[in-house]
Amino acid sequence: LVANMLDCANGNPSGEDSYHKMSEVRDDLQLMLDKPAIYLYDQDIGRLSITGLQFGGTVFGRNAELSTVKDAYRRSVSGGSELVIISGASGSGKSLLVYESRKHMLAGGGIILSGKFDQLQQGTPFSAFASAFDVYCGTLLEDSGPSSIVGELASNLRSSLGRDVHHLTKLIPNLAIILGPATSPINRNEDCDNAQKRLQYLLCQFVDVISSTFSAPVTLFLDDLQWADAASIEAVNHLLTAASLAHDERFFFLGCCRKGEINEGHPVRKLLKNVERSSVGCTNIKLDLMDEHTINT
Repeated sequence: LVANMLDCANGNPSGEDSYHKMSEVRDDLQLMLDKPAIYLYDQDIGRLSITGLQFGGTVFGRNAELSTVKDAYRRSVSGGSELVIISGASGSGKSLLVYESRKHMLAGGGIILSGKFDQLQQGTPFSAFASAFDVYCGTLLEDSGPSSIVGELASNLRSSLGRDVHHLTKLIPNLAIILGPATSPINRNEDCDNAQKRLQYLLCQFVDVISSTFSAPVTLFLDDLQWADAASIEAVNHLLTAASLAHDERFFFLGCCRKGEINEGHPVRKLLKNVERSSVGCTNIKLDLMDEHTINT
């Protein structure tokens, strides 16, 4: 905001996002005061003002897309698995749509694991998975402390995964705190491919244990799929197909990516093709910037 004002004052407007009158500056300042969580934290103010405004708890202009996500989630809760991919340009409202969807899932007692891929970590397998699970374990520790439910989760993990659970603690530091010092290290020499397949299996088992321990459906949300590594997407594929074959498992995958950055050779393309050949429900939501007619109606 300040940079645009200085550009205008110096006679160097920076394009269509520049301010042309003081009322526009006033309106943006008011948005920051009214909704700082949306308009003050690394957001594109110019685009947010026409792509994701909220009035009275409603996502302005995205009600149809929000209903689509909710419907897919309800199907997954009823049994099986569902996949929803949201794509759109930066500032098209992907984050706001996910935020509103998360509120619906949490209100229904669901569990959400959230991670984000990083362009600089594309060569690190499972980086977004590790972040999602570690944040979840950390939140569980903060909210529950040394409670019986945390102890039950630790016991169920040891029972389901045995000593192999140690491999997850190297990926998820907060899990080591949940399991305690009883977890002993394993010395095993394996090539990279076998190690990745083992981690894929263990991560999928971890989701199953979380769901059964808390008797709740699990949602995995991964952002910036355009930077996802192949091993992570293969793990998502395992989670979706395993849940679709099991009548007592409920799994929902929600992913976001930038428009036009998932090419034919991308791992996500392979995932979508695999899903099409299975019983997994698949929904693609494409967000465009709103036109003047949509805003006025």
